[in-house]
Amino acid sequence: MTFVKVVKNKAYFKRYQVQYRRRREGKTDYHARRQMVLQDKTKFSSPKYRLVVRITNKDIVAQVVQAKISGDEVLCCAYAHELPAFGIEHGLTNYAAAYATGLLLARRTLTKLNIADKFQGVKEADGSYSAARTKKDDQGDDEARFPFKAILDVGLARTTTGARVFGVLKGAVDGGIAVPHSPNRFPGFNKEKETLDAKVHRGRIFGKHVADYLKLVKEEASANPDEKTNQFSKVIAAKVTPESLEGVYKKAHAAIRADPKKTIARKAKKADGVHKQYHTKKQTAQERKNAAKAKVAFIRQRLGQ
Repeated sequence: MTFVKVVKNKAYFKRYQVQYRRRREGKTDYHARRQMVLQDKTKFSSPKYRLVVRITNKDIVAQVVQAKISGDEVLCCAYAHELPAFGIEHGLTNYAAAYATGLLLARRTLTKLNIADKFQGVKEADGSYSAARTKKDDQGDDEARFPFKAILDVGLARTTTGARVFGVLKGAVDGGIAVPHSPNRFPGFNKEKETLDAKVHRGRIFGKHVADYLKLVKEEASANPDEKTNQFSKVIAAKVTPESLEGVYKKAHAAIRADPKKTIARKAKKADGVHKQYHTKKQTAQERKNAAKAKVAFIRQRLGQ
């Protein structure tokens, strides 16, 4: 193999084209985005919606987004920090909260489009796989209207088995939105047998893994009463037991279906708060001269002049 010297002269830099800004910042996978945004020429000017899921340290963001030339336009959105309005006060970033956020987004979107009564989805979550009915895979057996369709957009998240982004996906599908997917990445999927254990998946949806760990923490706390317990401090203070945790999520799912537009009332801002920092106002030129004269006069008086 011949080694060729890399020439980076003036002509190279004049023709150099930088990557897109969000690629340089490491925020957007444009290869994936291009595939999701691309629309068939036979569907010219028809909107193509994406189910955008982003998970932060303290929140889960779920949005139905349409790409336009001027930029992305959000049709509807739901956040995990809205779940306390439906009874879920703690654990707003686990798999169960992700499912509830996806369910909330689906019911809000269909309510906004006035088709919520036509597409109820799965009223009682059982963790089983239910294929989305789309025009592409339709066999012509059912002549009813097709459901609202969206494509899952996970951004830069790793699509590992049991990831929380698929909890949002499952919640949206059970809420009535058609999202093309397979059960391969749901919790409880056996790769060798290629089967999904719906019981395991249902346990995740209703927080069984959280309840098991809460039970373990409580047992350790009772065995060592002198040691301070940091895990589940707020959950224990709210008197939530491992046995009652599933009921909390069931009530939340029913509340979301009853009124998906419900939100938490914003706290009123204090009118006159006490400032902790004090900024000295800058003096004018005349004020500085007067201060200097007063200081000189004070020194002369002390010296007896």
